[in-house]
Amino acid sequence: MTREELMEAAGKRYDQLHALNDGRDFYDYEKEFIKIWEDLGREVFERNINTVSEDRRKKKLAVATGK
Repeated sequence: MTREELMEAAGKRYDQLHALNDGRDFYDYEKEFIKIWEDLGREVFERNINTVSEDRRKKKLAVATGK
């Protein structure tokens, strides 16, 4: 994932994050904030590993480490 792709993914969520400032109570703010950032984190993670394994227990990366 490039810097531009990361900024694009975060930019897509800017309006959602900004909408949290509409005066809700802190509990709702925190709950929605966490949901937005978890979604962003999932997208970044999946783009960085390129493919998600069918076996949820498999944790091998497809990226070469250089060793």
